Amino acid sequence: MTAPTPLFTVHPSPIGDILIVTTDVGIVTLHPFDGTLGAEIERVGLRLHAMPEHGMSASASSAADQLDEYFDGERREFDLPLDWSLVRGFTRDALQSIVGIPYGETAGYGEVAVLAGAPRAARAVGTACATTPFSVVVPVHRVVRADGSIGEYGGRPDIKRFLLDLERSTLAARGPEPRAGE
Repeated sequence: MTAPTPLFTVHPSPIGDILIVTTDVGIVTLHPFDGTLGAEIERVGLRLHAMPEHGMSASASSAADQLDEYFDGERREFDLPLDWSLVRGFTRDALQSIVGIPYGETAGYGEVAVLAGAPRAARAVGTACATTPFSVVVPVHRVVRADGSIGEYGGRPDIKRFLLDLERSTLAARGPEPRAGE
């Protein structure tokens, strides 16, 4: 029995078009892209060993809705099924640790390395951030250099700055989320 063909859709956003690719497990990649769609689909298809077809899965529809809510300042956490099949070892540990960085806050690469269980692996955290298949929904934009400077974001520090500023301005305008029971 063969696995269902991955599906892809492109969702517009304030940071550019976002490619959302899903499998029967969930979102396997979600990231902004600059190049041609065909080249990006081919790159993802090579990694998946299956060429994605154009289509909108339930996971992609939820992702598009949640991205819109995030960019509108209405969502602070994503609740999406992620297919981690393209992420292994320490990279997965680091990215799963990054999910815990609160909205509007940042953590250093070294701090994330500690959270991921490898205190001396700050550079490996940088590699995990640079190669994540899950931009925005796994908030790698919240990981900064030890000196507080923002660093890169897939060669697009302007996008990283935009996301950090969006979160900080949303917090300034709307305040922190109420805690359970408040």
